[in-house]
Amino acid sequence: MRVSDFTYELPEAAIAQSAVEPRHSSRLLDSRDMSDHTFIELADLLEPGDLVVVNETRVRRARVEGTRRGTGGKVELLFLDRREDGRWEALARPARRLRPGVEIDLAEGTVTVVEAPGDGRIVVEIDVADDEALLEHIGRMPLPPYFKGDLDDPARYQTMFASQPGSAAAPTAGLHFTPEVVDRLRGRGVEIATVDLHVSLDTFRPMATENVEEHVMHSEWCSVPRETAEAIARTRQRGGRVVAIGTTVVRTLESRADGNGGVVPGGGHTDLFLKPGSPITVVDLLVTNFHLPGSTLLVLVAALMGPGWRQVYETALERGYRFLSFGDAMLAERRVT
Repeated sequence: MRVSDFTYELPEAAIAQSAVEPRHSSRLLDSRDMSDHTFIELADLLEPGDLVVVNETRVRRARVEGTRRGTGGKVELLFLDRREDGRWEALARPARRLRPGVEIDLAEGTVTVVEAPGDGRIVVEIDVADDEALLEHIGRMPLPPYFKGDLDDPARYQTMFASQPGSAAAPTAGLHFTPEVVDRLRGRGVEIATVDLHVSLDTFRPMATENVEEHVMHSEWCSVPRETAEAIARTRQRGGRVVAIGTTVVRTLESRADGNGGVVPGGGHTDLFLKPGSPITVVDLLVTNFHLPGSTLLVLVAALMGPGWRQVYETALERGYRFLSFGDAMLAERRVT
C-alpha cells in the first residue's frame, strides 16, 4: 500500500478554525447510511446494551519556549513523553544544532539535551524535581499547527473525561461530549467505560515513506483498567457492541486484545499500526473526527471500515463538514470480511 492511497484534497476552508458551542452541537455523519445528525443525537444511533469507551487522558501544557545557553537563540520545545528513566522526549524547533550537552534555559529551570536522534526529536533532562508541575506552570496548551484560531479558554482543548495527565494532544473525538450527551447515552441503556492513551508524536508527524508498511509508529503509553475489560466482557455476553470514541481508543483496545473479542487489562507502551488487513477484533463502531490526508489516523479508519472511507470523506466535504481537531465527527462500522 502506498501513502498516496490515503490522500485526498483538503481545502483550507474545510479546516475548523473555531470551536463550536455547545460542544454537542457539532455535526455527526453516520457513514452507515450517510445521514446527517448533530452530536447530541449519538445515543439515538446506538442500541441499548452497547458500550462506549472514551480516552480519559489529559493534555499537559507541553509547549515551552526557551533560549539556548551561550547563544541566546530561541528554541521551542514540545514535550511528548516522560520516559521511565525520568528523561523527556520532545520535538524541538529549530533542532539542527541541539546536540547532546546543549543547555536550554526556560522561564524557570534548565533542560539539557542528552540525545538527538533526528527528525526534530531530542531527549532532555529537566533540572527540577517536579517537572510535571513546571510544565503546567510555564507551558502553553499544544494546539495543533493547522489551527490558526483562538480559544477563549484553553480548557476547550480538554475533554470532559480528562483526568490522567500525559498527552501532547487531545483525543479530539472526545471533545464533542457534554454531560447532556452522557445522560442521553445512559438513558438509552448504553454503558460508558474508559481507557488511557498518552497521545504523542504520530499525531504531529506525517508518514515520510512512500509505502505505508515502511512507516514506523512512535511508541505511546496506553492502559486498560480491569473495570473496562469486565465491561467489554459483559457487552459481549449481552450481544452489545463496543463503540470506540476516537482512534486512540481503537489503538488501546486492539493493543490489549485477547483474540476472542475481549481485552487483557493492564498497561504498557504500544507501537501498534493498524492498517488495511490488520485484525480488528474488539471495536465494532468508531466515532472519530475527519483526519489529515496521508496520516496514520486516516489509515486506521480505512483499516476499520475499508475503502468506503473515501466516499464518506467526499460526502463530508460536499456537505460542508468541518475537518480536523475542532471539526465535526463521523460514525463508522467495522467492516466484516
